Amino acid sequence: MIEALEVTVHIEAPPETVFPYFTDPARYTQWMGGTAMLEPVPGGGYRVGMRGGVAAVGEFVEIDPPRRIVFTWGWTHDHAVAPGSTRVVVTLEPVDGGTLVVLRHHGLPGDEQREHHGKGWTMYLDRLAVRATGGDPGPDPNI
Repeated sequence: MIEALEVTVHIEAPPETVFPYFTDPARYTQWMGGTAMLEPVPGGGYRVGMRGGVAAVGEFVEIDPPRRIVFTWGWTHDHAVAPGSTRVVVTLEPVDGGTLVVLRHHGLPGDEQREHHGKGWTMYLDRLAVRATGGDPGPDPNI
């Protein structure tokens, strides 16, 4: 395994505004996925539907509003990154009147997966930054 992938974005909104975009299904799908079933408690599951019946699935490990979320991550269609095989840690830090979101994805099995997920997380965190400040990021290209 390789070191954790890290993606950051600064959002011009406080952590209290940004955090629900990770835990409320209606808000989640405004920046990622076509459907979202979320049970944001430790041990609760989630499923985020994408194009072609593919879904990101996992389990919430830690929820600390509005500062930190930890969840397992995997894909229904991908044995390289199977459900529960990796872990994502998201921290939200108040900075300069907004929020610094730091996403660390641990356990990706190689450079190809790291590159693929890096592109995806970068795109989605940029979409989150637009939505959490009242903008419209447009349709998700992966649904």
